[in-house]
Amino acid sequence: MTTATKKGFLERIFHLSDAGTDAKTEILAGITTFITMAYIIFVNPNILKFAGMNSQGAIGDAAASFNAINDPVVASVFAATAISAAIGTFIMALYANVPFAQAPGMGLNAFFTYSVCINLGYTWQEALAAVFISGVLFIIITVTSLREKIVDALPKNLKLAISGGIGLFIALIGLKNGSIVVDNPATLVGFGSFTDKHALLTLIGIIITSILMARRVKGSILIGIIATTIIGIPMGITNISGVKILSMPPSLAPTFMKADFRGLLGVGGAGLVGAISSVIMVVISFSLVDMFDTIGTLVGTAQKANMLDENGRMKNMNKALLADAVATSCGALLGTSTVTTYVESTAGISEGGKTGLTSFTVGVLFLLSLFFGGVVGIVPSEATAPALVIVGVLMMGAVKDIDFNDFTEALPAFFTIAIMPFSYSIANGIAAGIIFYPIVKIVTGKGKEVHPIIYVLAVLFILRFTMFPH
Repeated sequence: MTTATKKGFLERIFHLSDAGTDAKTEILAGITTFITMAYIIFVNPNILKFAGMNSQGAIGDAAASFNAINDPVVASVFAATAISAAIGTFIMALYANVPFAQAPGMGLNAFFTYSVCINLGYTWQEALAAVFISGVLFIIITVTSLREKIVDALPKNLKLAISGGIGLFIALIGLKNGSIVVDNPATLVGFGSFTDKHALLTLIGIIITSILMARRVKGSILIGIIATTIIGIPMGITNISGVKILSMPPSLAPTFMKADFRGLLGVGGAGLVGAISSVIMVVISFSLVDMFDTIGTLVGTAQKANMLDENGRMKNMNKALLADAVATSCGALLGTSTVTTYVESTAGISEGGKTGLTSFTVGVLFLLSLFFGGVVGIVPSEATAPALVIVGVLMMGAVKDIDFNDFTEALPAFFTIAIMPFSYSIANGIAAGIIFYPIVKIVTGKGKEVHPIIYVLAVLFILRFTMFPH
């Protein structure tokens, strides 16, 4: 095949010249994006194993001491992470032709593990069923444009608060997993001891990653994870015995098609009505968190890259949203939490990425990462904890744009941000903000500023907390 033919093929698929770019620029941009978000293939299995996605079925803190090396379930989650990221990103590339990459979302994996599995008592198989349903729901409301209407109905300050709250929640999880924040019966939480090697390694990781971020080194988070993992070897935390760096892709069998739809309706003792209500709230929570995360990433990143039209809309927005929805359902069937659009796509866009060739390149690299699955098991929680903290810092940046001068905007935003880490639940934070928003608006005579959809959501959340508190 001649070079001219290759260029013609890429031109027909991605319309490079119309976007004012070329193949070399797009491929380099894709490599940049992948490097900045590749940490998810290490972090996601390390978070989801706490949901019981390990061969022992250990949930919560019991999984912290579990050795993930060569564990088939953890390896399967790694494979599901890489494959679902590739699928979502390929759809984004070939269908929407935009330079955005997808993967299981930070914050959404924490919601899956800590809120749905640990706090609400669902098994990871049932949680995967809820994720699949939320993906199907996304497909339906995206095709009917209802998804955009719901997003348009949400006040700007609540959207910003959700991002900030998730950031604080993720940071708390990182500090807890790294033994820097610990249990204290007298004060609820306390500060860890740096004579403890686990807390010390986490601190070293935070310092390394922070320095790299401050110096704007590409792939700072990924480099930080690798460096901290290596430092953990002489400290006796990272176990490298019997590790193969290059290996065949791990089997998906332990998590593939394991979503438990029947079990999803049998949780708790509230009867069928209570179970259905609980499921609805979990699905809505998954949907809301993913919706805000994706829309915020697409619009915010597109705005920075001057990819919005005169009406403030991104080209092929609905196609991008549909790609996100399909990827979520596929990810659930493969065995991972909600797939979403990554803000790290900004890195590639800043390097000149303008078309789907950028995201196509990312998808190819995710598939290639499947051959390095043996490395994932050796990465300790203390090495991924700094990544959670740093991502939390980045997400908290949204708070600066909240209008705290208007109390009717500040109060719901504050509750959204505060309740997430304080109740260890992203869904509770979203619910608190949506409930308080219409209340403070009505009592100040500003009820007309509230979209009818917000009133409906507020009522649903109130019913959830009053009728089915557990």
